[in-house]
Amino acid sequence: MAKMQFKSESKRLLDLMINSIYTHKEIFLREIISNASDAIDKLCFIALTDDKLGMTGSDFKIEIKPDKDARTLTVSDNGIGMDKNDLENNLGTIASSGSFKFKQELSEKEDKQDDIDIIGQFGVGFYSAFMVAKEITVITKKYGSPTAYRWYSAGADGYEIEECEKDSLGTDVIITLKDNTDDENYDEFLEQYRLQSLVRKYSDYIRYPIMMEMKKSRVKEETKDSDKPEYEDYFETETLNSMIPIWQRPKKDVTQEEYDKFYQEKFFAMDKPVKTIVTSVEGVVTYKALLYIPSATPYDYYTKEYKKGLQLYSSGVLITENCEELVPEHFRFVKGIVDTADLSLNISREMLQHDRHLITIAQNLEKKIQRELTAMLSSDRESYEKFFKAFGRQLKYGVVSDYGMHKDELQDLLLFYSSTEKKMTTLAEYVDRMKEEQKYIYFATGENAAAIDALPQTELLRSKGFEMLYCTEDVDEFTLQSLMTYKEKSFRSATNDDLGIENDEQKDEDKKDSTALLTFVKETLGDKVAEVVPSKKLVSHPVCLTAKGGISFEMEKYFNSVQPDSGMKAQRVLELNLGHDAVKTMESLIQTDIDKARKYAEVLYCQALLIAGLPLENPSEYTDLVCSLI
Repeated sequence: MAKMQFKSESKRLLDLMINSIYTHKEIFLREIISNASDAIDKLCFIALTDDKLGMTGSDFKIEIKPDKDARTLTVSDNGIGMDKNDLENNLGTIASSGSFKFKQELSEKEDKQDDIDIIGQFGVGFYSAFMVAKEITVITKKYGSPTAYRWYSAGADGYEIEECEKDSLGTDVIITLKDNTDDENYDEFLEQYRLQSLVRKYSDYIRYPIMMEMKKSRVKEETKDSDKPEYEDYFETETLNSMIPIWQRPKKDVTQEEYDKFYQEKFFAMDKPVKTIVTSVEGVVTYKALLYIPSATPYDYYTKEYKKGLQLYSSGVLITENCEELVPEHFRFVKGIVDTADLSLNISREMLQHDRHLITIAQNLEKKIQRELTAMLSSDRESYEKFFKAFGRQLKYGVVSDYGMHKDELQDLLLFYSSTEKKMTTLAEYVDRMKEEQKYIYFATGENAAAIDALPQTELLRSKGFEMLYCTEDVDEFTLQSLMTYKEKSFRSATNDDLGIENDEQKDEDKKDSTALLTFVKETLGDKVAEVVPSKKLVSHPVCLTAKGGISFEMEKYFNSVQPDSGMKAQRVLELNLGHDAVKTMESLIQTDIDKARKYAEVLYCQALLIAGLPLENPSEYTDLVCSLI
């Protein structure tokens, strides 16, 4: 038996197949099983028109046989098989695909290219087995041929082909595993649990049963009633794959309990999804998708370890575990599966060429998710609020990110706590309730609702009965600034110096000349404040701080928490309630006890800092100051 050389630049190309194209060695089993499935597809198609074949769909199968003693792993199929020419053309020429040629020839003859689904189109998958194999033997017999053949290769040096005996149609791929090294344990591919997990991960939805003899244990019959029963091993053939994906079944035939169970098992989730989305699209691009919106935030969701993306299948074969391109960042919480045969896969089937089909699917899914969330908000408010509690922050990040590119799609999905309704509200609901004379959508920021309720700056708005949105998350104020307006109404912070409304109680005080008082306080405080002004919003409190410029106090706190050395600081404007007794007392002391008046100014400023949730520069000095006035 003469050794034959690979027809392509064998050593260089085979090294490329083994060492460069595939990222994970475990991929080889997916490729060999996919080839077996392709071979059965071909014979199954022929069986539709050839009654002499005597085979039906239920007769086809793929078998996996590990042999620890021989250190071989055999994958067998009863598909179309190969003759000598096929072995030379398909296995002797690297990157020559028999599946692709079969499909091409079929389309030329009968214009039925779309009737048969074969994913092997590059002819390199077989060679991935050399990542784990020191030699490979293929024993095969083709439909319509009386002769069986044996193909053998130990790698780039070439291959051998000879006639052999084989009773049935089909192909056996016998992989002799490499010896273990300090870095690699090839024995793992002989363990039944490992093979079982790889089949379920990559080939669970191959349409033919993938079978393997599984070693099990049972109590010996004669020791069943014993206090110490004895066990014996036995073998039982099991089907490892599900074959029919749940997303390929008609929606009417699948219960929500089945969808929930699939979600929990597939994505290792403890919660039940708040929404299940099943969609099937045919047209320019054809695909099926099964998407889930979780009801609880994964423990690692807001960490860099969290991986977004959908599982991508091509004709039931897993291509990638987390296809990030299929979901935008603002919907990164969505879990699920997309199955399509319309993608331009690259040579290893591990990665994707970024073609228009992938982009189209991603765009369609984004619109679908948005429509489903909008519908849930409208028809199932309780479920939506549960979802928003878990992932609302992500939607807000989506508004802020990419320079507000997605704000128009996301703004109607946002919820904020309402000061008047005492519950979560949408922006649309807020605007519908706005008073006729109200100019702005008002909001107030703080750590929680109770803290915001106590803010002196909100007193005037409350007295006028104006509703406020409570911003209690770091991203909230950034979100509203990114939106800028909603239904032609601008957003206005409750701490803004101009709320666009009149304070009736301050009208008389505004007529007084307070220049001397304001100048005195500014000179006393120096650079601690940018300005000292009469307040237009305070009612019962003597003092408050507002921020001047584009940086608010909440932004200052946020930036300093994530980057303490940033030195980010909002310009402070001290507002005085000229009608308050404490301010009047300070004003009178300017004439009688100016040192004490300065102490009053310092105390009022420190109180304003505390109300704004800002740190005191010297707490000990402040307490001494208060004690000196008691």
